[in-house]
Amino acid sequence: MTLVTYELDDHVATITLNRPEARNAINGALRTDLNAAWERFRAEEDAWVGILTANGEVFCAGADLADSQGAVGTFAGTFWEKPTINSFESGMELFKPTIAAVHGPCVGYGLTGLLFCDFVIASTEAVFRFPEVRLGVPTIVGAIRLPHRVGWANAMELLLTGEPMTAQRAKEIGLVWKVVEPADLQQTARSWARTLAKAAPLAQRATKEVAWRTGDMSWIDAVRFGETMRKVVGATDDVTEGMRAWREKRPPRWQGR
Repeated sequence: MTLVTYELDDHVATITLNRPEARNAINGALRTDLNAAWERFRAEEDAWVGILTANGEVFCAGADLADSQGAVGTFAGTFWEKPTINSFESGMELFKPTIAAVHGPCVGYGLTGLLFCDFVIASTEAVFRFPEVRLGVPTIVGAIRLPHRVGWANAMELLLTGEPMTAQRAKEIGLVWKVVEPADLQQTARSWARTLAKAAPLAQRATKEVAWRTGDMSWIDAVRFGETMRKVVGATDDVTEGMRAWREKRPPRWQGR
């Protein structure tokens, strides 16, 4: 059985965790397949928007503690030699829009994966938890990403207690974007993906990259970087098409080039 499925339809790639018999716990094989799926999505020119979801009643039960590669993974080199960027969890840069569609428990590694996505749509039965401190180990990537997403105290609520958080509470702190009924989850995610796919893909990626990179820049450096990205995208065929479609009062036909 394929542990992660990848389906591309009308510029929307759906990446699905597919180990329901183990509550989608991350073992070494699933980790490898998931990273390969994200790499494929990043590289595939026809894939403009990504959805991360899961098969079964549990989004992800966290790392499979019976498999050491599920708990810590395989990294290129050692930490003191050079930092790795070989996976979504350890620094991969991805500027295509991404959506997480979450049903049921989303624990540990699953919550780290969710933080890689721009939009989180959760069912009313979704529950979020970083349990590591209850096991005597620290949370690392989640601790790096979460404060930027939800603010310090809200991040510490999840990171330092190990307690579960409901979908509604997660929405209150900004971790979740929308909460929907379980029966509406996949349709809502697909509908939003189709809305995102109506925009020019290269312009979207440049905008997301500007938003991401300028967070630690001075104002002048941020504006200079943004204007450079404007010039780069301004030289593409899609800009010509966008202006022509606007004049002709018709939907643009984006090519992603």
